Amino acid sequence: MIDLDKYKCGFVAIIGKPNVGKSTLMNHLIGTKLSIISSKPQTTRQSLKGFYSDEQKQIIFVDTPGFLKPRYELHNRMLDIIKSSLKDSDLIVFITDANHFPTDYDKELLAELKPLRTPKIALLNKIDLVTDEVIEEKLTMLRAIFDRAEGISALKGDKTGELLNIFADMLPYSPPLYDPENLSDLPMRFFAQEIIREKIFLNYGDEIPYSTAALIESYIEEEERVTISATIWIERSSQKPIVIGKGGASIKKVRLDAQRDLRNFIGKAVTIELFVKIKKNWRKNNTSLNELGFRR
Repeated sequence: MIDLDKYKCGFVAIIGKPNVGKSTLMNHLIGTKLSIISSKPQTTRQSLKGFYSDEQKQIIFVDTPGFLKPRYELHNRMLDIIKSSLKDSDLIVFITDANHFPTDYDKELLAELKPLRTPKIALLNKIDLVTDEVIEEKLTMLRAIFDRAEGISALKGDKTGELLNIFADMLPYSPPLYDPENLSDLPMRFFAQEIIREKIFLNYGDEIPYSTAALIESYIEEEERVTISATIWIERSSQKPIVIGKGGASIKKVRLDAQRDLRNFIGKAVTIELFVKIKKNWRKNNTSLNELGFRR
């Protein structure tokens, strides 16, 4: 039974450099896969809210893009998302890699965090890959900067319950802001778009994942089936045969992999149609970015 007088609720922004484990961490904390994951940096481009709710607390996690130096207008929009998430959060969770902290990206991000009065926690990730001496050295550095610092292995999902309680202790007293039965406030077509994009990141190498975007053209949900039409944007005509593959094999694999994951996520049959469209310099074009949902 929920006691609203003692209930904790608030926004927790998860930030860090690209490919440091932010999305993996959030997925473990909420108990299901909402954020897409790959080994390539810049997999996460937009913020995604994921909710953990029980009888004592509702933690609204905000998975943010990795902090980077802008090369395109897309990157500027991603930085805007990070800064907005920090401004609106009740708690900031900084995650870094035990192998490499402090990197130049870490230092730049720490400089952004320093003037903020929001409570801050540091998580030293991938501690299973370093010695106890390294862990203690890095945690000592982080504890001099943050309100609290903990070592974790996001991939293994250890300390999940402990972390949820630590975060809740630092949140304000408030009734739940969202329906406790929900895991996110985003529409299913957003997750369809992200899952398609994840499969692009997993199935192609080199520049292809970074110069592509996925746009849901239609999302039709019936009682037993969801039918989706989506377009994959590419920047150059030379990329089209790579994305399609010999005899359409590459794009077919993306389609089938996305259908499988969406079927598991939605709980009903999924049919996806994929098209490829050349959209020159979409990463630099304000109109194209607005169409993808990167609005200012």
